[in-house]
Amino acid sequence: MLRLLRDLTPLNRVICSRDMDATVAYLKQRLPFQEHAYRAEVPYNGWVIPPSWDVRRAEIRHQGRVIYDGRHHPLAVMALSAPFEGTVSREELRRHLHYDHRYPEAIPFHFRQLFRSWERDWGFCVPQTFHDGLVEGDYHVVIETEEAPGTLKALTYDLPGRTRDTIVFGANLDHPGVANDGLSGVAVGIALFEALGRQREPRRFGYRLVLAPGIMGNEYYLGRLPEAQRACLIEGVMLEMLGSPTELALQFSRGRQSNIEQALAAVLDRRQSHHRTGAFARWLINDEYIWEAYGIPMASFSRYPYPEYHCDRDSVELMRPECLEEAVSVLHEAIDLLESGAVVRKRFTGNVCLSHPEYDLYIDPGQVAFGDVPDPRRRRMRQLMELIPTLTRPTGVALLAERVGLPVADVEAYLEKWARCGLVELS
Repeated sequence: MLRLLRDLTPLNRVICSRDMDATVAYLKQRLPFQEHAYRAEVPYNGWVIPPSWDVRRAEIRHQGRVIYDGRHHPLAVMALSAPFEGTVSREELRRHLHYDHRYPEAIPFHFRQLFRSWERDWGFCVPQTFHDGLVEGDYHVVIETEEAPGTLKALTYDLPGRTRDTIVFGANLDHPGVANDGLSGVAVGIALFEALGRQREPRRFGYRLVLAPGIMGNEYYLGRLPEAQRACLIEGVMLEMLGSPTELALQFSRGRQSNIEQALAAVLDRRQSHHRTGAFARWLINDEYIWEAYGIPMASFSRYPYPEYHCDRDSVELMRPECLEEAVSVLHEAIDLLESGAVVRKRFTGNVCLSHPEYDLYIDPGQVAFGDVPDPRRRRMRQLMELIPTLTRPTGVALLAERVGLPVADVEAYLEKWARCGLVELS
């Protein structure tokens, strides 16, 4: 994982660029990814793929001397900066310089133009100390770019299961020049799928790794995917910012009912990992909302927030091997939990009258007013009874047992009664 981060972090991985093409080629040597390419002349849902953009020269000169070379770091030129050459005053130059208001020596990530390519300005991203230290006078600016119609690229890799039900793990390929934001999730995702690929036992669920530029990449991928293929993607997790020495954060999907997020929560609790959990969009919102808009519950697994977010301090030196490895281990253990035991599929809608003699599945919670003594096991069985009608997707019996705090054998025995009534299917 660290080798991947060292190799790819220095590249200018904007949405469309030679460095993005090089990133795609590099990753296809790691796993046999399928490449999906979308041309700029075919817009989708109002999204416009930006032109392919590479910086050939970017300098600020004062009195004939180069005082800032925009090629020294991928963030040093504002992403998708328009080309420019001319002599400007200090005041005019400062209007085109962007600095990080948190750290005087940091270079910020200015990404807005990538999503508004019809409205472009020229500019640099600089330390605040550089901005403030400019002396009065004229400055000669050169930003020379190489541009062409853009092609947005995404990568997918599949590990088929015994059923068509597929769980997605996603990560972002873009965010030039930084290691944790996006790219660490790519590294963790690839390591996870390499480990899964070494297992010989056939899995019940299929698993798909989707690597794409943030927001726009997943919108194009999902929007252009045939509906029948999209219907197989039942749920997933975005892998984000997993290499920093900060605590793990599991952010649930909107409905908080997917198998994989429940498995992750259970594993994190079992391991007593230093972590926190929260509702959808509690701490961050990235591509999760794109997937949710297509009806695919998407949780987020990250180490956000971290102080170096969106600036050049997000470097390979920030990455901790033990943090990356812990993320892979937790994900792998969650999949093992997901795959253990049977899976239940609901075969009815609404709420069945479970006390009817035809079913006889009702769990009486008892009534304190009539002298019933509270029974923890009966209360949990009642909770299971009420949970079954709410299932919206194939669900692992082991996960149901975790949720209600009952032995797997007890849950399976109760579900077998439902199966004999034709209300669920166990496989």
